[in-house]
Amino acid sequence: MIFEYAPAPESRAVVDIRPSYGLFVGGEFTDGHGEPFKSINPASEETLAEIATADAADVDRAVAAARTAYDKVWGPMPGRERAKYLYRIARIVQERSRELAVLESIDNGKPIRESRDVDLPLVAAHFFYYAGWADKLGYAGFGPDPRPVGVAAQVIPWNFPLLMLAWKIAPALAGGNTVVLKPAETTPLTALAFADICRQAELPPGVVNIVTGAGETGRLLVEHDGVDKVAFTGSTDVGRRIARSVAGTRKRVTLELGGKAANVIFDDAPLDQAVEGIVNGIFFNQGHVCCAGSRLLVQESVAEELLDRLKTRMATLRVGDPLDKNTDIGAINSAEQLERIRTLSEIGEREGAVRWSPACELPQRGFWFAPTLFTDVAQSHRIAREEIFGPVLSVLTFRTPAEAVEKANNTPYGLSAGVWTEKGSRILWMAERLRAGVVWANTFNKFDPASPFGGYKESGYGREGGRHGLEAYLDV
Repeated sequence: MIFEYAPAPESRAVVDIRPSYGLFVGGEFTDGHGEPFKSINPASEETLAEIATADAADVDRAVAAARTAYDKVWGPMPGRERAKYLYRIARIVQERSRELAVLESIDNGKPIRESRDVDLPLVAAHFFYYAGWADKLGYAGFGPDPRPVGVAAQVIPWNFPLLMLAWKIAPALAGGNTVVLKPAETTPLTALAFADICRQAELPPGVVNIVTGAGETGRLLVEHDGVDKVAFTGSTDVGRRIARSVAGTRKRVTLELGGKAANVIFDDAPLDQAVEGIVNGIFFNQGHVCCAGSRLLVQESVAEELLDRLKTRMATLRVGDPLDKNTDIGAINSAEQLERIRTLSEIGEREGAVRWSPACELPQRGFWFAPTLFTDVAQSHRIAREEIFGPVLSVLTFRTPAEAVEKANNTPYGLSAGVWTEKGSRILWMAERLRAGVVWANTFNKFDPASPFGGYKESGYGREGGRHGLEAYLDV
C-alpha cells in the first residue's frame, strides 16, 4: 500500500528576500552599471528580486579590489590566521543553514530535503575541511612552501549554487588567493547571501567579490587581464570557449564540465539497493547533476526484473512544491532548460526508443517534468549520447563485463560511473577500465570534501575537493 502524505511545507518566513540586489565588491554592496535582470522562482514563476548586472567597469573594480586584498592583506597573512576566517564562515553557514536551504530551494527549485540534508551540510564541511589545510600547505605534497596563484575568477552553474561556490571559494582562500565569483544568472540569491556571511565573518574587504550577470559578465571576468586563475563549472560548450580564451595566456584554468555517466548493474547486484541507487543517480536534484547516472547499463539476465522494480519505485516519487518536505522531485530550473529536456525526449521517441513515465499530476504554474525512462535505446540515439540534464534515464543492456566497459566508455564524456555487484574483484576490475574521474561502488552521488572530483575527455580537467583541489590554487 502507498500512503498519501499530507503537505509538510517549510516556512518561507525564515528568509528575507530584498526587492533588489547589487554587486558585492570590496566588502560592500554596490550598484551595477549593466541592465538589471530578475531572478524568478521556477516552481511558481513569481519574481523574487531584481539583480544588478556587472559591466566591464564593474568587473574592473571587482578584480582591482581582489588584487589589492591579495597584495596587501590576504596573500601575506599567515595560514593560521586565514584558517580562522574559514572556520568562522563554516560556523556561520551552519548557524544560518535553515535560511540558506530555504533560499536555495526557492531560487533553484530543488526539494528542501536535498538543500537541507545534502547541500548545506556539504557547504559547511568544505569550509571546515579547507580551513584545516590553510596552515598545512607545506605538507600537501606540492613542495615545502607553495605560494598562492593570485586572483581567481570563478564562474559557477545553477544546479548547486551554494555548494559550487563552496567548492571554488574554500580552497582558493585556504591557499591565500582572493576571488571574484560570478553565480549563474538564474540562481544568484544564495551567493549574495554568502556575501553577507563574508561581512558577518569580518572577512577583509576584497578577499571575496561577487559579480552578477549573464554570460557576457562571465566572459568579461574570465578574459580579464588582471586574473591569474580561472575556475569554471558548467556546460562543455562554454568550457570550450573558456579554454580557447585563456590559451596562450599565463592564466591557470580548471574546467568541470558535462557528463553522461553509466550506472552499471550486474546480475548479482542487490536489486532493491540498486534501484535506490538508480533513482538517486538520475532523479536527485531533478537530474540537474553533471555526474548523474543518466545511462543505465543492466545485465541482460536481470533487465526485465530490474525495470519492473524500478517502475514500481518511480511511481512512488512525489513531484511538486520544492518547499514541501515530502517532495522528491522539484521544479526544473528554467523555461529554457525545460524546453531542452522536452526537445531531447521527443527526439528519443522519434528515434525509436520507448518512453515511460508514471502517472504524475504536474502543477499548473512553474517548470515541471515527470520522471522518465527510455527503453529500447541504441547507443547511436541522441538521448544516449547527449547530456539532457533532467530527470530522464536511458536504459541499455549488456551480456559480459567487457561489453559493459565498452558501452560505458562509448561517450565523449568521462566524469563519473557506478558499478553494482557483490564481487569486490569485479568492482576493481571495472574501475580500472572505466574512463571516469569518479567510480562509485554499490552507491551513487556520494561526496566528501576530502575526496577529489573531476573528469576526463569532454568532462574537463583538474580536480576539486581533497588535497588535489588545492593544487589549482597554488603556484607549484
